[in-house]
Amino acid sequence: MKRPELLSPAGNAEKMRAAILYGADAVYLSGQMFGMRAAADNFSPEELRDAVIYAHERGVKVYLTVNTMPRENEYPMLREYFTALRDIRPDALIVADLGVFMLAREMLPDIDLHISTQANASSAADCRAWHALGAKRIVLARELSLSEIKAIRANIPDEIEIECFIHGSMCISYSGRCLLSGHMIGRDANRGMCAQPCRWNYTIRGYEITEEKRPDLTMPIEEVNGETFIMASRDTCTIEHIPELIEAGINSFKIEGRMKSAYYTAVVTNTYKMAIDSYFSGGYEYNPLWLRELESVTHREYATGYYFSDSRTDANLAPSNGYMKEKAYLAVVLSYDEKSGLARLSQRNKMTLGEQCELLTPGEVGRPLVAEELFDEAGEAITSTPHPYMTFCMKMPFAVKAGDIIRAV
Repeated sequence: MKRPELLSPAGNAEKMRAAILYGADAVYLSGQMFGMRAAADNFSPEELRDAVIYAHERGVKVYLTVNTMPRENEYPMLREYFTALRDIRPDALIVADLGVFMLAREMLPDIDLHISTQANASSAADCRAWHALGAKRIVLARELSLSEIKAIRANIPDEIEIECFIHGSMCISYSGRCLLSGHMIGRDANRGMCAQPCRWNYTIRGYEITEEKRPDLTMPIEEVNGETFIMASRDTCTIEHIPELIEAGINSFKIEGRMKSAYYTAVVTNTYKMAIDSYFSGGYEYNPLWLRELESVTHREYATGYYFSDSRTDANLAPSNGYMKEKAYLAVVLSYDEKSGLARLSQRNKMTLGEQCELLTPGEVGRPLVAEELFDEAGEAITSTPHPYMTFCMKMPFAVKAGDIIRAV
């Protein structure tokens, strides 16, 4: 069984470094245009060039998202962008639009092309068609079950790579590709059966939303911390099913989250890397602490998405009651002196003397740690670290490495 690639999000340079340190085989990121996450920090041309060099020096691939659907007046700018990429040379472009795809083939023939999940590839025929046009990899639609993914893998040549999202946020729709009808009453709009629930007449009654012709179809209005969530689907989490996903023949395991924190990137990458390593060690055993790790990052309630259900109305995908906040990211290790046992740290959140913490290091789950001795850069004892991004020192009870993370319990 071939080992799948672990593909992690990189919303900026700090997140990219965290992904690489904590085990990513490849990262996906965006320039400052034509990517689907415009609100992320993203990379200027100079930063993108540096990112590719940094990743390649560490044996990690870089995939650049160019997965928006450009309008006619944007194509001159897209040509300029592709011209700049000739020198930057990412390993692949992730595209969704056929026009973008053909222009990339024309202008960047030496860069691999991956088809974005935005293209909604849902069948072996779809994958073979994109491959015939020159695509190396297809990022499958997130709405496929594992049995459907297995069937696709069985009906495409080995040289066609498939990539699937294994962790992170789910989407509701793109243009006419809407999931609302299928989710609410089992009539799939993408198969010509749309019930047009976006045009129904809804009424708020008490703590529920009801539709005038369907009084039994209710959506609870639950207020959590002053907020109400109706269309916020649960986040995908497949950490308990890594063997099944590997054996399905998926070539790349993709983690969603370019807009999440560097802490999120490190923890999620590290956890799935441990699970994949365990499988290929020959003695796989699920570790319940892996789920504890994933519970420590910001997320909506977890579910397994569509992987284990063919039903588009599965309660697995019911609305989530908002985000669970991640554990406080207190500091990251900059360096460690074995002789003195002192670690030099960069602060991310306030830490106080005697605080109960955990240390996260690549390849391991969090270990208990107490902030027993804190010092400023001059060596003077301190009781708290009030200033964000200040550097300070901490006496360690065990050896640590640069890049290790200290978090709150």
